[in-house]
Amino acid sequence: SSGTSGGERKLMPTIEEELERRSLLYSLLMPVMNQFVPNLEKGKGMYFLFTKSEAKTPGGLLARPVLTSYYKSTHFKNKSHENDPYTNYTSPIQTILCLDSYQSMYSQILCGLYQNEQVLRVGAVFASGFIRAVKFLEKHWLRLCNDIRKGTIDDEITDLDVREAVMKILKPNPKLADFVESECKKESWKGIITRLWPNTKYVDVIVTGTMSQYIPILDYYSNGLPLVCTMYASSECYFGLNLNPLCDPSEVAYTLIPTMAYFEFLPLNKIDGNADSISASEQEHLVDLVDVELGQEYELVVTTYAGLYRYRVGDILRVAGFKNKAPQFNFICRKNVVLSIDSDKTDEVELQNAVKNGSNHLSNYNASLTDYTSSADTSTIPGHYILYWEITKNNQNPIPNSVFEECCFTVEDSLNSVYRQGRITESIGPLEIKVVENGTFDKVMDFALSQGASINQYKTPRCVKYGPILELLNSKTVSSFFSPKCPQWVPGHKKWCTLD
Repeated sequence: SSGTSGGERKLMPTIEEELERRSLLYSLLMPVMNQFVPNLEKGKGMYFLFTKSEAKTPGGLLARPVLTSYYKSTHFKNKSHENDPYTNYTSPIQTILCLDSYQSMYSQILCGLYQNEQVLRVGAVFASGFIRAVKFLEKHWLRLCNDIRKGTIDDEITDLDVREAVMKILKPNPKLADFVESECKKESWKGIITRLWPNTKYVDVIVTGTMSQYIPILDYYSNGLPLVCTMYASSECYFGLNLNPLCDPSEVAYTLIPTMAYFEFLPLNKIDGNADSISASEQEHLVDLVDVELGQEYELVVTTYAGLYRYRVGDILRVAGFKNKAPQFNFICRKNVVLSIDSDKTDEVELQNAVKNGSNHLSNYNASLTDYTSSADTSTIPGHYILYWEITKNNQNPIPNSVFEECCFTVEDSLNSVYRQGRITESIGPLEIKVVENGTFDKVMDFALSQGASINQYKTPRCVKYGPILELLNSKTVSSFFSPKCPQWVPGHKKWCTLD
């Protein structure tokens, strides 16, 4: 696993036939999509996909991220767009299999730009990965334009297989280079996706869960193109697909495919432990797929063909409806990703909502929140929450300190009543926002990759406890602000609410 959902990387068993199941799910995605956006087979997809290096267990078995296994398999490598037009991508397979993330990204963007008129859909695995590609383009467009103009590839791309594959596509095209340059040098990058790839119909990325915070910046770059979440999967196994892919991101519901694994569901009010396996008392309360109830929330439990038995994936799902008799689920959050100082417990959904409310104050200054994480600082008495914010400003005007203090207060006022009571009774200190340098979260990702995380599966951790990452964040902090007053709280309100 990538280790970016809960912090610890895990080794998951898999078997050869699992690739068949995954390939089956992938084969269903585009026929569903074609019902809503026809004629996609007439163009190409520009997807930013990456491969991670392999390791070996002491027993000699290969250990690698799930997507790396798939991209290296014959199921992926031998796909021909003559047989399956939906696998017609702008990126040659050699650029995807390149282990150097810079060379892989550069060459994939170069090929995507060169074939810009043919691109009908764009995407990556997670929203954060797609935005990383746009930021890469923002940084390197001059060099990319030079390659398009001359029909060459930059000397920093040293992988011979990549160079050979790209040069089969690339020919000198000064007109295209001038066009890309004219668009990229404009002050505003609003709608840059539809400007450079004018025939794009949608952006294919995961924007559920914590990825939803990237929706505003994706809308900005794509000029409001549909954001499509096509499938639901994890390192443990693949789960299902979205049968209504053009729905609003907040309404995404996944239909589980019962042949992917044996699915069971633990009602939220019956959870009594945090281990990966189910306790004896919890087993009595497990619900089968056919017995889940509309509106109820469950923790997903899987038994896989590869050998996991009643394994807790850690995802909380809500039953959103049914397709015929097949239940459809909203992804709510990862379990137990929390901040806590005293008796308070803040999960990632609460935190996401509070950060969204707080960051709204930035819009008046033509600024937006690029990325964030948090930590619980217990070195102070009392302890307090810290939010690390990276901010994008679209002009040079400074943001007054009072605005950040207002952000702090709004975040606090959006948190649950237990937290707000803790602030009133001084068992929790004022919330702190630390503004970090631009590019800091790229460095956090680079660190995670250096520790073995997969670039495809990487998600910014919403709560950080690991010392080296905290040191990195603190070293990049340029300013910090505290909440100027206590949030509102009155006795009797035990549930998370906003008080008038």
